[in-house]
Amino acid sequence: MNFSEGIDRIQAPASSLEKQINCRPLRGNCVYFIGIGGIGMSAVARILIHEGCIVAGSDTQTSSLTSTLEEMGAKINTRQDGSFMPAETDMVVVSASISEDNPDLKTARKMGIKVVKYSQILGSLMKEKRGIAISGTHGKTTTSAMISTILKTAGLDPTFVIGGEVPDIGGNVHLGQGNLFVAEACEYDRSFLNLTPQVGVITNIEEDHLDYYENIEKIINAFGDFASSISKDGLLVVNNHDDNIAVAVKRANCNVETYSLDNLSDWSGAVIPGGSGIKRFKVFKKDKYFDEFSLKIPGAHNVLNALAATAVCTFIGVDKGSIRDALTSFHGANRRFQIIGVKNNVTVIDDYAHHPTEIRVTLRAARELYPEKRIWCIFQPHQYSRTRHLLKGFAKSFQNADKIILADIYAARDNDYERTAMSAMKLYEEIHSAGVDVQYIPQLCDMVHVLSSSVKPGDVVITMGAGDVWKVAYDLVSRF
Repeated sequence: MNFSEGIDRIQAPASSLEKQINCRPLRGNCVYFIGIGGIGMSAVARILIHEGCIVAGSDTQTSSLTSTLEEMGAKINTRQDGSFMPAETDMVVVSASISEDNPDLKTARKMGIKVVKYSQILGSLMKEKRGIAISGTHGKTTTSAMISTILKTAGLDPTFVIGGEVPDIGGNVHLGQGNLFVAEACEYDRSFLNLTPQVGVITNIEEDHLDYYENIEKIINAFGDFASSISKDGLLVVNNHDDNIAVAVKRANCNVETYSLDNLSDWSGAVIPGGSGIKRFKVFKKDKYFDEFSLKIPGAHNVLNALAATAVCTFIGVDKGSIRDALTSFHGANRRFQIIGVKNNVTVIDDYAHHPTEIRVTLRAARELYPEKRIWCIFQPHQYSRTRHLLKGFAKSFQNADKIILADIYAARDNDYERTAMSAMKLYEEIHSAGVDVQYIPQLCDMVHVLSSSVKPGDVVITMGAGDVWKVAYDLVSRF
């Protein structure tokens, strides 16, 4: 792919990337990323470095992702005060979480530098290949990782940008030589509408990102726009038992295939009982036996993710043997039921779950995997606004845990009103009222101290949240 030449060929609406950057070639130019440490932003930054761009950027925190970029030649600062932006900057890329009052962004505006969104750059990259976009409120990362793993196993060498690290395939980003581009498609800020996929997936549609969308009707409408963006000769793969998807998919202009755990769908799965943590299931395509697969990662929700991946990869032309082999060896993405360690007969797991549905299905999977063990859930709420909007749902999502420890809310994109309207203590009261054994410990460092003296051999500890609660898992294993 020649990204510099390809961007000149993009034909898109006036509001898209082409108008904003005037089709300016990027090879050899300086591109500055505000929020470069984000999982998606860092991935695109790595692709642009490979494409011959000079990359710089800022983020408030350092990480392994920023370290990798620095090793590749990127210059990164943590001040984000506008002073570090090179005078020769040709373009600024911003993540969806960056507000207009960000000093770096204000500096870019003052300097007259073209500013584009991360999703617009991602869309322009996808334009050069055969795009596969995976959307949905939950399951995007795992489904994207499964599809990328299958395509790589089949020797198709896809380009992929995934919202989580996938050790089996070398991380969350790869610039492949094949003609396929797999991207996790986020609905926040209607970002996924900047993509140009031939194949799309909608795993589910629920209330989330209500700080942007306001209500479920607007969320469904955005997914309807996404469905209509799939090319007419392409394929849209959707969960068959989601009423909101049923509304959105009416807007699709392409072929649609459904999947579920019953025989009412184009692709169906029948879970085989037993397996000691290995999920074995038979797959049927239009009521005809297709194959038998197995997964190392637990939960019926991951069987659904595997069905979606199977439908996509079969459409692409991958044989069932390659699909079977890839799924059998698939270990999942980091922070998705990731076992951090087993020490002193205590199993410590980390998971990204930060929505009531995600918490519920993850804890259900844990209970199925460890039916006789005491399960601790260490939960860090993500966003004051999400906690406020989904408060009742959160309170009912912990039923499969024996003990809950609740941290303070991790702030992200929250304004002053949201910070005053909601608190972790309000969530604590709701959870306690639901009859769950819950304890409120605001600081993560204090949690580690309490857990190290309270957890017993045979227990399972699961850290959950989209913030930095993962530190508790690693610190706990280290103490043990």
